[in-house]
Amino acid sequence: MKTIRALITTAAMILLTVHQAYAVDTTQTYQSGMLVLLFLGVCALIVVAQMVPALILMMGTISALAKKLRRKERAAVTNTGQEIID
Repeated sequence: MKTIRALITTAAMILLTVHQAYAVDTTQTYQSGMLVLLFLGVCALIVVAQMVPALILMMGTISALAKKLRRKERAAVTNTGQEIID
C-alpha cells in the first residue's frame, strides 16, 4: 500500500511541475502539396478496406461462438440427468 501511495505521489509531483507546451502555427510549418495529401488519403483508404473483411470475419466468429454456447445451454436444460421412474 505504501508503494502505491509513493508511486501516486511521485506521478502527481511530476505532473504538477510540467510546463505547458507552446503550440506552433501550422500554416508556417506545413508546406506539403496536394500530392502528399492524396497519398495519405490513399493510405487511409487501404487501411479501411483491410478492416472491412477483418470485421466481417470477427462478426462471423462471434456469431458461431454464440450459437455454440446457446446449443450447450439448451442441451443442459433438456438433459437434466434425472430419470423418471413409474
